[in-house]
Amino acid sequence: MPQLPAPDYPADVRARLEADAREVIARYPDSRSALLPLLHLVQSEEGYVSRTGMRFCGEMLELTTAEVSAVATFYTMYRRKPSGDYQVGVCTNTLCAVMGGDAIFEELKEHLGVGNNETTEDGKVTLEHIECNAACDFAPVVMVNWEFFDNQTPQTAKKLVDDLRAGEQVSPTRGAPLCTYKETARILAGFPDERPGVVEASGGAGPASLIGLRLARGEAAPARVVHPRGEAPRDTPPHEPSPGEHLSSHDAPQQTSASDPDHPAGPVAEEGE
Repeated sequence: MPQLPAPDYPADVRARLEADAREVIARYPDSRSALLPLLHLVQSEEGYVSRTGMRFCGEMLELTTAEVSAVATFYTMYRRKPSGDYQVGVCTNTLCAVMGGDAIFEELKEHLGVGNNETTEDGKVTLEHIECNAACDFAPVVMVNWEFFDNQTPQTAKKLVDDLRAGEQVSPTRGAPLCTYKETARILAGFPDERPGVVEASGGAGPASLIGLRLARGEAAPARVVHPRGEAPRDTPPHEPSPGEHLSSHDAPQQTSASDPDHPAGPVAEEGE
């Protein structure tokens, strides 16, 4: 049966969202260009893009429900059902997967008792696998509300979600301090993050991400010898990171779990041997 029209927001909520929406729409010469930030705005109200939220966006931009729904269902950053305060995304694309992302995702599913795109009973954590977090030089990577947690292992990832559920202060490897998913959605809608000191604390890209830029500028890269994981350097002093330097897992051998422990990588014999 066809669904009934979506209910409207309560009058006070509607008035507040309309004021915010007009501020967003005023940024664009063509009002329909404001659809993406408006979807983030309604997501900041309910924690997901509801039918009511899509109705609101359509009315503000003079778009049909179908036009709004086509965009809301295309982008994975828009949730279509209620979700947790913290979106924990585990990259399972090729590099993160072979570096341990698959193992992290499987252990988190068992540890939290949820599947992909499912939320813990306390409403704190929604777990999902992500195709790419665009941070391959720090693989395997986990994101919480789109903030980076680099060079993860199953053990560190489980501690991360345990701390989130316990209400502990959790700091990302790079980026601004964590806030809830609703608060994150409002920031993505284009409204300033007014928490004290958050801009200064946000930092920037890690050194591994900036190597190409430095080479393009003509800066000489320091001579580095990268040894296989677990193998100690011979006759060379270990590299000591400079203050504030954040090495990637490819620069600094670290203890990460194999993605497929039953088939460990190793030397392959030549044919006939």
